[in-house]
Amino acid sequence: MRSPVYIADTPEERKIVSLDAMDVIYHRPSGMTHIVAEPVPQILEALIQGPADSAEIVARLAATHDLEGQDIDVVIAARLAELEAIGLVRRA
Repeated sequence: MRSPVYIADTPEERKIVSLDAMDVIYHRPSGMTHIVAEPVPQILEALIQGPADSAEIVARLAATHDLEGQDIDVVIAARLAELEAIGLVRRA
């Protein structure tokens, strides 16, 4: 079974402020604020390039980050499910 394809709101619809190892995201459409850690900001950044499933997001992240030796596929899929649950991404 193919994994879901996700999209995110545009960068203009959210404000991200970095606070050391954490980031605070204000999601303008919902009016909600979320405190997140890596790799959430990186996933949202990868989705700026367009809709993607978890494998494509891993490929996009691998282009700019050292992912060797990590079980990143499982981590990204889990974070996407969490992001969908809080409304920061949705299925395309």
